Amino acid sequence: MIDGIYAFLDDLFGPLIVAYHPIVVVTISGAILGAFFTILNYVLVDQEKVKRLQKKSREFQKKYKEAQASKDEKKLKKLQQEQMELMKLQSEVMKDTMLKVTLLTLPIFWVFFGWLRRWYVEVGIVKAPFNFFLFDWFHRMYHSALPPDELGYIGWYMMTSMIVGYVLRKLLDMG
Repeated sequence: MIDGIYAFLDDLFGPLIVAYHPIVVVTISGAILGAFFTILNYVLVDQEKVKRLQKKSREFQKKYKEAQASKDEKKLKKLQQEQMELMKLQSEVMKDTMLKVTLLTLPIFWVFFGWLRRWYVEVGIVKAPFNFFLFDWFHRMYHSALPPDELGYIGWYMMTSMIVGYVLRKLLDMG
């Protein structure tokens, strides 16, 4: 079954892989998946609930800091009850996110990464002008043959999809 999916992805993106440099292919892939996952999150998660949670959390933090500064034990006890309500709302939002979004996006992510791995497993996508310690740490962790001044497809995909997702979240006014 997975070979059929990989064959479909080869047919869909094969011309890009043959014709363009790996940075172009991985950037396009990261942008498409980053946008898809962000839009899926926007559609499936109640954004009003997320915004309410963020607002309540900010208000709680402000009240808590004031109570700590004034050393008001009575107010701190009252805030502990409010914190329990806040945690309940947080768990509802997290449950929505985990169940709805993660269960849908994780299989897509793993299939796509498995497919990209076939093409770019030890290919340096980006070369830094210096040895970047994080690249070296990442390469050692995954036993990569890439030198510490090169970033492979996983790192470049993550950077691309995170940037696209961040920009799209701002444009969609997501929490």
